[in-house]
Amino acid sequence: MSLVSIKTRSLMLLCLSQIAVLSLWFSASAVAPTLAREFSLPGDVIALMSSAVQAGFVVGCIISAGFGLADRTDPRLLYALCAIAGALANTAFIYLEPGTTLSILMRLATGAVIAGVYPVGMKIAMSWAKGDAGWLVGMLVGSLMIGSASPHLIAYFGDVNWRAVLWATSMISALGGLTVMLVAIGPNFAKSPKFELSKAITAFTDRPIRLANYGYFGHMWEVYAMWAWIGLYLAASFEAAGLDDANRWASLMAFVTIAAGAPVSMIGGRLADRFGRTLMTSTVLAMSGICSLLAGPLFGGPVLVVCLLAVIWGATVSPDSAQFSTAVGELSKPENRGTMLTMQTAIGFSLALVSVQLMPHWIDLVGWHWAFTPLVAGPIFGIVSMLSLRRLPQSRQLAGGRR
Repeated sequence: MSLVSIKTRSLMLLCLSQIAVLSLWFSASAVAPTLAREFSLPGDVIALMSSAVQAGFVVGCIISAGFGLADRTDPRLLYALCAIAGALANTAFIYLEPGTTLSILMRLATGAVIAGVYPVGMKIAMSWAKGDAGWLVGMLVGSLMIGSASPHLIAYFGDVNWRAVLWATSMISALGGLTVMLVAIGPNFAKSPKFELSKAITAFTDRPIRLANYGYFGHMWEVYAMWAWIGLYLAASFEAAGLDDANRWASLMAFVTIAAGAPVSMIGGRLADRFGRTLMTSTVLAMSGICSLLAGPLFGGPVLVVCLLAVIWGATVSPDSAQFSTAVGELSKPENRGTMLTMQTAIGFSLALVSVQLMPHWIDLVGWHWAFTPLVAGPIFGIVSMLSLRRLPQSRQLAGGRR
């Protein structure tokens, strides 16, 4: 088998594995309306179930980077073990009362082990990079989106039986973990630069890297809050519009909305490699920011119009994620790259945790008509940062330069 064929086969298997394992991320959020109704859970507890996964992911990334876990063993083995551990934590959630401390800890543990899946999968994919880094990372991020969206689809077909949804995502995750063992590692595989706290300050003292990070932070302020709450927003909007079985249809549309970012991530990766990351990221940030402003006024409006807005928002809220990470990698010195990417991930997901957790309080205060308005601050901040980076001579280090 030729090297090209091995690369194609391995990347296809890796993407399928990522889709399967990353279904764990929003497995509880996908059935949030059912959990809220069955267990009388307030909005802040629903938000906490999503935030706990992100908090666990941040902690897991720092531990993994600090100990160089992906470099001490076959990364596929680490990936597989973490996927199975995530499936076990997700299954344990079924036997606990949602909203209790122990159930939140299971969501935290789920996020922590995902840190051994998503970044490691990206490392394996990058081992095959040859002038197509943006596309490869975009492909992996697209897989994350489909995986994150899949519990909503399972909820739609499972008639929103929350236990069935979690059982299905656990089984899919375990299968995805085993699948990765069939993936070949590319010729560019090398040990990751170690995380060094002493070098972490470079993320803020080096202006080009700082601006690329700021773009990512603006993106993260919006994306996970949108993903975590879009299902509840759609359910409430459909119900206000008089649609029968609103929760079930909201599950289907939440899947379509989040998954819509997957093909755009891959296309966006190609465009960013060719025309420049600053231009591509600024464009989609502007489009998603406009959608966040329109979501409120359209609440309870015609179902087809709300669905169209949701899909456009889903298609534009996430494709820039891969390009921010790639940009920081391109701007960093090789010996600092691991630390820079770890810092970017840790701070970005911490910001996302804040926005997700603040959402229910804001919704209680102003209602769904203004629910997503604060999220537009993220795209505005990101656009200003990336256009500032575009004007610097260092932007020529990025694929596509400043065009």
